[in-house]
Amino acid sequence: MIIPRALAIAGSDSGGGAGIQADIKTFTAFKVYGLSVITSVTAQNTVGVKSIYDLPVEIIEDQIDAVMEDIGCDAVKIGMLSNSEIIACVSRKLEHFSIKKAVLDTVMVSKSGSRLLREDAVSALVDRLVPISYVVTPNIEEAEILANMKIDNTDDMRKAAEKILGFGCGNVIIKGGHLVDKKNAVDILYDGAEFYEFNHKRIETKNTHGTGCTFSSAICAGLALGENLYDSVKHAKAFTTNAIKYSLDLGRGYGPLMHYWNIP
Repeated sequence: MIIPRALAIAGSDSGGGAGIQADIKTFTAFKVYGLSVITSVTAQNTVGVKSIYDLPVEIIEDQIDAVMEDIGCDAVKIGMLSNSEIIACVSRKLEHFSIKKAVLDTVMVSKSGSRLLREDAVSALVDRLVPISYVVTPNIEEAEILANMKIDNTDDMRKAAEKILGFGCGNVIIKGGHLVDKKNAVDILYDGAEFYEFNHKRIETKNTHGTGCTFSSAICAGLALGENLYDSVKHAKAFTTNAIKYSLDLGRGYGPLMHYWNIP
C-alpha cells in the first residue's frame, strides 16, 4: 500500500494542542502518514509555556537524516525553530534532500504570549528558510514583523504578502484570524500573480490553541496528497474552521482544537 507521507519539523507541546502533536493529529485526520523531527521540547499547557529546551543541532540533523534516508516524504511542514543555529540546520537539510514542498509556519509567539523564536533569529529565518519554502504562512503579527509594517485590513495583508514574497518564497498565505472587528476570518493567498481570499464565518471561542499549526499542517497534508496549493489551502481552511467549531474546553486557558471532528 502506498500512502502519502508528511514530515513535521517543529517543537513538542506537552499539552498536545499545538506543535508536533497538532501536526501528527492533522496528518492522521487527512489519512496521511505523519513523520516528525522535534526541534525543541516545551513544557506548556492551555495557560502558558513554563519552559523551553532546544535540542542540540546534532540530534535534529540525525532525525532528518533518519527519516529522509529511509522513508522519505512528499511534503514538509516547518514550525517552531527557536534559534538561528536550528534554522541553519533545517535549511541545509531541505536543500540537501531537495525538498520542494515545504510549508513554513513562521512561529514566533505562543497563544499565551511566550516568545518561541528569538528576536535575533528573525533575520536568519528570512535569509535562510523563507527563500527555499514553497509557501509561507504567517499570521497578522508575524506578517507585521516580516514585512515591517502595520496590518489593519485586507489591503494591508495584500501589501505585506507582496513584501514577503519578495524574500524569495514561492507563495505567501497571510492568516487574518487576528484582525479585529471582522465577522469573517479571512486568509489571503498570493502566488506572485494573483490574490485569492478564503473566507469562513468567525467562530466565537477562546479555544483556539494550535490553530496556526493545524492550518499549516493541513496544507502540508493536502500537498502530500498531490493537491495543488489552492485546493490544499481551501481544504485546510475548512478543516481548521471545523476543528475550531468543535474545539475542546480543556484546561483553564486556551483550549485545543478538535482534530478528529471528521472521524466517526
